[in-house]
Amino acid sequence: MDNPAITNQEFAHIQALIYKIAGIQLSEAKKVLVVGRLSRRLKHYGMTSFGQYYKLVTSHEENGELQTMVDLLTTNETYFFREPKHFDFLANELLPKVRPGSPFAVWSAACSSGEEPYTIAMVLAEKFGRSTPWQVTGSDISTVVLAKARAGHYPLERTEGIPLDYLKKYCLKGVRSEAGTLLISRELRERVSFRQVNLTKPPPDIGPFDVIFLRNVMIYFDMDTKRLVVNNLITRLKPGGYFIVGHSESLNGITDKLETLRPTIYRKP
Repeated sequence: MDNPAITNQEFAHIQALIYKIAGIQLSEAKKVLVVGRLSRRLKHYGMTSFGQYYKLVTSHEENGELQTMVDLLTTNETYFFREPKHFDFLANELLPKVRPGSPFAVWSAACSSGEEPYTIAMVLAEKFGRSTPWQVTGSDISTVVLAKARAGHYPLERTEGIPLDYLKKYCLKGVRSEAGTLLISRELRERVSFRQVNLTKPPPDIGPFDVIFLRNVMIYFDMDTKRLVVNNLITRLKPGGYFIVGHSESLNGITDKLETLRPTIYRKP
C-alpha cells in the first residue's frame, strides 16, 4: 500500500511541532523523510491523513506517541571513530596533559545510538587504563537510540572504523545466535552512562566536564537555537575545558565565551 500524501498545511504543523519540542528545523526537502518515517504510525492507528496523526500527538491523552514521533524524526546516522582527527587530538594532545589520578569527564551531547561515547571511552581507556578515574556521559532526545546505546550491541558491519587492537581489547564478537554482532565490553560499558536530554532546555545537573562533544547536530538548528544550545552546554564545561563540533560546523557568531584553538575545536578560558 502506498504511503499517504502530506499536505503543505500538515507538513507545516509537523515542522512547527518538532521545532517547538527539539529546536530542529525541517526544510521542505525533508518532506519525503517525514512521510517515510511517520506513515507506519498512521497505518498502526488506521489513519488516512497526517492531520489525524497531528491531532493525536498534540492531544493530552497521547504523550507517549509524541515521544515516538520525536524518536522517528530526530534519529541520525552515526558510526565509530567518525571524524577521527578529533580522537587523535584527544589522545595525542589533550590527554597527555592530564595529571595522573585527576578525574576526567567527557560529555557526548548528541550521542545517537552510542558509537561516539564508546569511541571516546576506548580512547580514554587506552590512555588512562585504571590509573585515572574517568567517565563518559552520552545524551540524546530520542529514547529509542538511547536504549540501543545502553545495550552497546551492534551489527558487525557498523564497527568498520574501530582499529583492530581496540576491537580485540574492548569488543566481544557474537557467536551462535549473536553471530554477526559485536558487544562493547562490560569494562567500557560500566564507564559510560546515558540519559535523555533536550539540548534546547536548561541542562540537567551533570558535569562539570573537561570536554564536550556537540558534533553534527547544529546543522539541524537555526541561529537562535544554536546560540541557546551552545550557551546551555557551556555552563557544564570546566574553565579550560574543550568544546568540539563537527567538521561541517563552526561557532562563528554563536558564542563569545569560547576561544578558537583550531577549526571545530574550542576552549573555555
